[in-house]
Amino acid sequence: MTKNPPTVLRSALYALRGGFLIRPFVIAFLLGTAGAVLSAIEELYPAIQIIVPWTLFPSHADPQVAQAILATIATATMTVVSIVFAILLMTLTLASTQFSPRILISFMRDQVTQWTLGIFLGTFSYCIAALPAARSLPSPFVPVVTVVGAIALAPVCVGCLIYFIHHISLAISVNTIIDRIRRETEDVINELMPYPRKAVNMAARDAAVPANLDSAIASRASGYIRYVDIPRLRSLAKSYGVCVRLERRVGHFIAESVPLLKTTHGDRITNDRALELLATIDIGPRRTMQQDVEFGIVQIVDIALRAMSPAVNDPTTALSCVDQLSCILIRWLSREAPRSFYYDPPHVLRVIIPWIRFEGLLDLAFEQIRHYAAGDAAVSLRLMRALGDIGLTAADPAIRLVLVERGKRLLEGCEGRLQKDDLERLRRRLLLLCPSPAHED
Repeated sequence: MTKNPPTVLRSALYALRGGFLIRPFVIAFLLGTAGAVLSAIEELYPAIQIIVPWTLFPSHADPQVAQAILATIATATMTVVSIVFAILLMTLTLASTQFSPRILISFMRDQVTQWTLGIFLGTFSYCIAALPAARSLPSPFVPVVTVVGAIALAPVCVGCLIYFIHHISLAISVNTIIDRIRRETEDVINELMPYPRKAVNMAARDAAVPANLDSAIASRASGYIRYVDIPRLRSLAKSYGVCVRLERRVGHFIAESVPLLKTTHGDRITNDRALELLATIDIGPRRTMQQDVEFGIVQIVDIALRAMSPAVNDPTTALSCVDQLSCILIRWLSREAPRSFYYDPPHVLRVIIPWIRFEGLLDLAFEQIRHYAAGDAAVSLRLMRALGDIGLTAADPAIRLVLVERGKRLLEGCEGRLQKDDLERLRRRLLLLCPSPAHED
């Protein structure tokens, strides 16, 4: 399916920023260019070599020493790069098998790893680019300043390696992983929902859905909806004089030939116009967090469910997951819900985008954990406390009623599976959810 250039550019930048390609490549290219340019300038203007003291590099007239230094640094950096890659692959494998394969995207977006690879590859490129300048024939020449630059890069590489090992040992910690996913999810919420919550009625809607949305536009590709260029879609809908509704939410899977868009005035939508409308939607083989808040929650829930499995039996990790999920839900409640109805001009509905509501987000975060934790007192109590924490931040009475209903469901699921004192503690925490001035000591 053809995509419009802004959508392609945004998706490409997001993918490159989240992998081991763009940042290491840019650093390697810049340092390699610096090595070639600096050695060329030094050959054109040999007088600049006087800025390097003889005590720092006494072999100003011996090209073989310069060649040996550059070649040794280049060889050593490539050897260390193989070690860095081995550590990285081991980390990715461990994280995938121990926690969830869906968290690999979080590791790939780690900037410390990208900078470490870039500096090592850049040092190698710098030395290789400068190596031809150190020669004995036809006339001896030693790029002194360039060689000193390579010598300066060597301890930088050593420092980066030490910091990388320190960083990766912390990054593999499950609490660090969960916290990073939570922060990334909150960043998506901040971008998707930039305004503080004002309305107190969670059931309010912007407008009625037109009844004549009867013309379907089928998807031309199979995959997950990763990003919707809403301004472009609204502009096209205005120019065609139609109203467009997206049939699936961002993050949902769509199969080829399944209706993805529905429009009014289907006679105005030619095949070319349908392709232009579809081009505003980025569909790919895996989910990303460009506009997908649910995906961040899914990753944390996956870690919690695996931690509660009999094979792992790590309830402490599940407790941490519940804590971070409550933070995400509190952040969601603090912001104005994302717009579903877009107008152009005012009072003329052009685009309808479905977003998950708070009830759905709450169920996505807690329902599976609640089901598997029915016999675990610690996780069930933490779930009830998380519902209470969310309730303390909710100004809308309707939201508090939803939380109370989920709390009752949690208590009912634990009856007959927990001891009486644990059930009593759950009941006390449930009482804190009920609309009353009581607070926990």
